[in-house]
Amino acid sequence: MADRVLGGRYQVLDKVGTGGMATVYRGMDRVLGRTVAIKTMLPQYATDPSFAARFKQEAQAAAALNSPYIVSVYDWGKDGDTYYIIMEYLRGTDLKSGIRKHGALDCKKVAQIGSQIAQALSVAHNHDIIHRDIKPQNIMVQPDGNIKVMDFGIARAKNSHLTTDNSVLGTAHYVSPEQTKGKPLGPTTDLYSLGIVMYEAATGRVPFDGDNAVTVAMKQVTEQPVPPSQINPNVDPQLEAIILKCMQKDPKDRFQTADELYHTLHDYLAGRMQAVNNATAMLPATPTTPLSRGNGSTQSLPRTQSTGRMRPQSATEQAAQEEEERQKKQKRNRVLAIVGAIAGIVVVALIIASVLGSGSKAYSVPNLLGLTQDKAQAQLDSDGHGFQIGNVSEQYSPSVEEGKIIEQTPGAGRTATEGSSIDIVVSKGEEPAASVTVPDLTNCTPSEAQDLLNKYGLKGQAGDSVYNADVEVGHVAEQEPAAETSAKAGDTITYHLSQGAEQVPVPNVVGESQSSATSALQSAGFEVSVTQSSSSSVEKGNVIGTNPSAGTSADKGSTVTITVSTGPSSVSVPNVLGEDQYSAESALKNAGFGVTVTTEASSSVAKGKVISQSATSATAGSTITIVVSSGSGSSNSGTNNGSNSNSNSSTNNGGTNSGNGENTNSGSTTSGT
Repeated sequence: MADRVLGGRYQVLDKVGTGGMATVYRGMDRVLGRTVAIKTMLPQYATDPSFAARFKQEAQAAAALNSPYIVSVYDWGKDGDTYYIIMEYLRGTDLKSGIRKHGALDCKKVAQIGSQIAQALSVAHNHDIIHRDIKPQNIMVQPDGNIKVMDFGIARAKNSHLTTDNSVLGTAHYVSPEQTKGKPLGPTTDLYSLGIVMYEAATGRVPFDGDNAVTVAMKQVTEQPVPPSQINPNVDPQLEAIILKCMQKDPKDRFQTADELYHTLHDYLAGRMQAVNNATAMLPATPTTPLSRGNGSTQSLPRTQSTGRMRPQSATEQAAQEEEERQKKQKRNRVLAIVGAIAGIVVVALIIASVLGSGSKAYSVPNLLGLTQDKAQAQLDSDGHGFQIGNVSEQYSPSVEEGKIIEQTPGAGRTATEGSSIDIVVSKGEEPAASVTVPDLTNCTPSEAQDLLNKYGLKGQAGDSVYNADVEVGHVAEQEPAAETSAKAGDTITYHLSQGAEQVPVPNVVGESQSSATSALQSAGFEVSVTQSSSSSVEKGNVIGTNPSAGTSADKGSTVTITVSTGPSSVSVPNVLGEDQYSAESALKNAGFGVTVTTEASSSVAKGKVISQSATSATAGSTITIVVSSGSGSSNSGTNNGSNSNSNSSTNNGGTNSGNGENTNSGSTTSGT
């Protein structure tokens, strides 16, 4: 069955356990991605058309039940010859196992459990569904302490199918007298069974026990239970009264509705409960020595002592008593007839067993619970009755170590013929969680993340906030484990919410070289871009400034722009050619330049006018040299009127210098000879 997909949707994973009617598997709903319980019907039921029809009807009815205390039924179907029900997958342990492990429960806890079961029954009864099989094995206690009632609608389908064997009596410890006698059943039959469940939870043992189901069923009809307080003195009178009223033999004397029982238990828990009618019409609550719970066996009750005094009866009282005795005798005769019929069936069965057994003797079956399979077989061998290990199945158990026996059939203390096989269920240890794929929570809000994780059977918790520029503040930015990895159902996924981009201060890099500034900004977590600009105050190649400016905060990972100096900038020099020296100097100085003046003879430029300038563009504040005309060149000749005549003549660049001291220079430089 493992790895089979039912209905094209539900993947069967591993077996959880097997009951008298069905096998339960852990499975996965491949559409919704959630873990489910898959209950498949045993072949002997699946092949019966009448059962199949009833099963479908009851499964559909159970699916309509909506209560926090009822296991949800999601789907029903048939795949080939396999009938299946898809149900809520529960974690925890059944109440029976809890009682076996821990013994009697606290009164308040018993009342709390009873209250939740009553609420579940109220929902079912309002839908005209009677459970018919309320027992601790069908009550799942979850890790949070709340309960879930299982198998609504299934017990009725099962009972409608069984007519010839005693499987109906398989839970005889919890059936009502009217159910044992085959009478029509109403809601109060479930309340009787609930009373026994509470009785067992309060005392640690069932009220009626015997060697076989027939014996127990007879006690349900004919015997009154020992008051719970005589088994466990810690059971208070109020809770005892509630339990005993539920267990009245006559359905009319019980609580009539599950709601009535729920409100009574609710009042008890609230400390405002009033007297319960018909609750003590059983055995007298005579104080006795507490009974030992060491071996769980039923112990004899002390006899009540008569006072030895009786007041005279009136004729009316005597007549009433006689009528009561007559009715009791008639009721006793009816019970004896039923018991006789059951006993006849048992006798016939024993005769058949004797014939078929060819004279085999019957022996008590030893207790194999808690043993390994090898030790169990060794135990059977040592008893010398030929018992052998029969069918071996495995089942997960949260309380029993892997490899040890958790169930046996026949049970310990029951009788079986020599050489019989003992079927056992071996623990597989605690059930492993289903493997699921972790969903991607990125950009989810916390509530969205929790909802998504719930669909996958996972839990979620918020971790530390993280910086993330790409995810909106308050949304999931990171998760552990990562998306698309494998996890176990029930695992916790930690998600981290974004607090936006991280803000960091911009370092001061003004005046540093471009390379040094870039390194400092990158170390701080920024990207860097570069622009250039001239500067007369910042050396070429060094940083003039940043954007954002130094000391302000910016998103880590954002870009900071640095401006690098290209040195002083060049500006246009005013054109002063042909202007007189004064005007030229004024124009240049007004433009921010310094001025140097030289002169030069020019035949083409009037004296005092600018012949040339050193630059047409230059850096602001630099010095511009202008050449000013000194006029046209002339010859210096001196005439000496004395006896001595001196004539010096020198020619330079076309100029003639006469010794009379007059010098005419047509070049830029004048020199005399």
